[in-house]
Amino acid sequence: MTTPQPVSAGGLLDLIRSGRANTRAALQRATGLSRSTVGQRLDLLNRAGWLRHTTGTSTGGRPSERIAFDPTHASVLAVDLETRHARAAVLDLTGTILAEHTGPLDITEGPDHVLDHVTRWFPDLIAAAGADPSRVCGVGLSVPGPVDWEAGRVVEPPIMPGWDRHPIRERLQDAYARHVGASLEAGPVPVLVDNDANLMALAEQQANHRDCCAFVLVKVSTGIGAGVVVDGHVYRGIDGGAGDIGHIRVHDRADALCMCGSYGCLAAVASGRALAKELSGADGNAASGSDVRRLLAEGHPDAIRLAREAGRRVGEVLVTVVTLLNPGVLMLAGDLSGVPFMTGVRELLYQRAMPRTTANLQIVTSRLGDHAGLIGAATTVVEHLYSPARADARLARILT
Repeated sequence: MTTPQPVSAGGLLDLIRSGRANTRAALQRATGLSRSTVGQRLDLLNRAGWLRHTTGTSTGGRPSERIAFDPTHASVLAVDLETRHARAAVLDLTGTILAEHTGPLDITEGPDHVLDHVTRWFPDLIAAAGADPSRVCGVGLSVPGPVDWEAGRVVEPPIMPGWDRHPIRERLQDAYARHVGASLEAGPVPVLVDNDANLMALAEQQANHRDCCAFVLVKVSTGIGAGVVVDGHVYRGIDGGAGDIGHIRVHDRADALCMCGSYGCLAAVASGRALAKELSGADGNAASGSDVRRLLAEGHPDAIRLAREAGRRVGEVLVTVVTLLNPGVLMLAGDLSGVPFMTGVRELLYQRAMPRTTANLQIVTSRLGDHAGLIGAATTVVEHLYSPARADARLARILT
């Protein structure tokens, strides 16, 4: 039998951050550690400035001291890249946006130009947030393509020419050092890169559906992708390819050329880019998914009709997705995620999926909207840096 390992300071922090234990007595009960050992571990966390202490409500005796993670002791920078624009923000460690900037940016101009451009926004954002540049603990980057999570690199992205396996993490660290300079700890600022649908799914699940153990978000904008969160963790597959449903072939459109170079992909017939192409030919004055979004908001009849048809197309694929994963929540997000598109998705799901599959399924739209990618990127940084093992390693560097 394996002997249980003593719970470290990082382990205590995990209990505190999750809300499972927020007093010294609760930490002792949860870990089996002695009072003195808990005190020593908490002292390390206090010295790092990661905790805050408040007095709880008295029940007749001495009020208990409540212990909580201090989300203001550091900040996170997050960037959400779209095809034609980008968003960047400074957030605290709970995902609250402190300052934000959105600007036009063409992702096809390549990684070096794009990364340098968005990093130039950082100094003004940090100043606007009233943050200390030396206390930025990391940068999260959301990209519209499949990502090798461990390497931090985009892999064969159909709508990001020139980005394939580019050293994004290293280039962003270099740009950060030039434009911002300081970081919380010695060495390059930590940078985490992930697919936009993954990060949106994580943010939405954590913010509004924490009790849902199987959560799926489908983003339909320039392309189509899905993010899956199981038991609070993003499911990425073996190499970051999970959720790339936009390149599943549809049965009756072998003539539709996709940006990936294949014919008949779902994204080639049901994405914002595909609808914009059809609408531009029908005098809809649309060149992108964001233009389709505008036309839908204006009540353009052809846009509404095409969005509903696109929903049915995506619904065909989602019948398999929900049957395989049996999620509690299916969330629709992106430029097309309004009533017409949702209506089409619902029609196909309820027609073709088994009743048991949809009996407990909520089909909803995004609640975080355009901020979901930013919040998800920041959340990923925080979850990574304050996980027990990494928290312990950071404490060792900070306190020595």
